[in-house]
Amino acid sequence: MQVSQIMSRDVHLVSPDDTIAQVARKMAENDVGFLPVGDNDRLVGTITDRDIVVRCIAAGLDGNARVRDVMTSDVKYCFEDDDIDDVTRNMGDNQVRRLPVVNREKRLTGIVSLADTAHESPAIAGSGLREITMPGGQHSQTH
Repeated sequence: MQVSQIMSRDVHLVSPDDTIAQVARKMAENDVGFLPVGDNDRLVGTITDRDIVVRCIAAGLDGNARVRDVMTSDVKYCFEDDDIDDVTRNMGDNQVRRLPVVNREKRLTGIVSLADTAHESPAIAGSGLREITMPGGQHSQTH
């Protein structure tokens, strides 16, 4: 099964120039904790509620800080025609719970989460979750 069959297509994009306060409101309004960051029609990063807490608030910044100051710029993504099992394993290897989904022209088309994959591949999603919850990794906030 392909990622396009399970991904969320209701994607809200933020700008690197948006303030953290704007992004936090958008997260609250849409009940999400992850947003892709786009600049000039390109995916340039992601921001999570955890990024806001650890890289902004804990670092002494306030709601006027810009997304570019706290976002993750090392963007991991998958293609909409990728196989769900492969993407789930990749999520575990990269210790991420959500991935932006792009088409072959690298335009954002959706978001896929580990929860989305669990409905189709529970055993593989469980394996991915086990990897994600391992301490450390490249997306650890202490790096």
